[in-house]
Formats: sequence, structure tokens, C-alpha cells
Amino acid sequence: MCGFAAPLSKNCRAAATKPLSSALCPLSSVVIVVGSSTGGTEALREFLSAMPSHSPAILIAQHMPELFTQSFATRLDSFCAMQVKEAGHHEKIQPGHVYLAPGHSHLSLERAEGAYRTVLNQDPPVNHHRPSVEVLFRAAAQVLRGNAIGVMLTGMGKDGAAAMLEMRQAGAYNFAQDEASCVVFGMPREAINLGAVDEVVPLGKMAERVLAVAACRL
Repeated sequence: MCGFAAPLSKNCRAAATKPLSSALCPLSSVVIVVGSSTGGTEALREFLSAMPSHSPAILIAQHMPELFTQSFATRLDSFCAMQVKEAGHHEKIQPGHVYLAPGHSHLSLERAEGAYRTVLNQDPPVNHHRPSVEVLFRAAAQVLRGNAIGVMLTGMGKDGAAAMLEMRQAGAYNFAQDEASCVVFGMPREAINLGAVDEVVPLGKMAERVLAVAACRL
């Protein structure tokens, strides 16, 4: 696990200092997956509002009851340059879009016809949660492999930690929110302790670091 501001290669530094439009437009194959729970609603607002409109696609599993995910997606959309929506089943995953797991289903993804698309299912809860971060991150490990960037935000428990390690072992680059900026440091701490995390980052710097790593994966 690396601390914040791990050195970038010369090529990565060059990509990260380009205007975002030229650095990020080609990244249709890169997908960011995010897990969050307690404190996650405000953490997601801060993280997503710092992401430009042409960022790589983002899939989110936030522990939240079914009644609230649609309105939460709408509220995030009003803050963000990216287009935010509650995920549907078998939607093509596109750059510049954020897909929030609905409160009644697990969110994962698959490759179909040369592209990635969302998958929803109502299998039993995993780690007592549906949607579960574990389900999303395990799909990222299996389908995206080195095209994934993982982000573990504030939350109670351990949901997603084991699958985040699988992501890293499959070639993904993973971030965890630091303790000082978390409401609850449970999920990030579990991921860090398992060796699943490449960088531990304050929430206010998360978007910047994620974009820099995304630019390296051109």
C-alpha cells in the first residue's frame, strides 16, 4: 500500500498535466468503481462534483434503502458535470456517466458486443447488504481487470474489502479514503489491512488522484 501522492512516471505526469479534455476523452475502456456506506452520501457528492464531464464511467454501490436511491441520483446529477442516474439493467456503460446501484438490487457489469454493460440482480444480500460493494468489486476484478480503478469511501463494516483485494490482484489500481476525512473508517480500514489498496487519500484530493491514474492508463 502506498501513501498519498505516490510518484507518477514521467509519462503519467505529462498525461496528468494535459487539459482534461485531451487526457481523458480516449478512456472509454477505463471504469471507476466506488463503494460507500455510512457518510457516503456527502462523500460521493464531494468526489463526484470534482469529476469533469468527460471522466471515465463510474459505477457506485452505496448502502441505501430502495426508496431513496432514485432521488439521491437526481440530487447528485444536479451537482455534477457528469450525468448521474440510477442504474438500469443492461445499460451500455459510457464515459461521462455515473451509474448508482438501486436500493433493491446488486449492481455488477459484463462485457457484451465489445462494450461493458450494467447487470442488476436481486440475489440475497452479501455482507448483509444489497446492493453490496463486494458484488460490484468482484465483477470489476473479473470483467475489467486492469481497466478498473477502485475507490473505497467512508463506511461501517467490511463490505467490499475482500473483492477489492481481488481487483488489485487482477491489475486494478485502488484508492481508500483516509481516516481523517471519513465519517466511519471501517470499510477503508478493512481494505487497507488486507493489502487491497494502492493509495490512501483525503477525500478532498480523491478526484484529482483518480484522474491522474486514469490518465496513466491511456
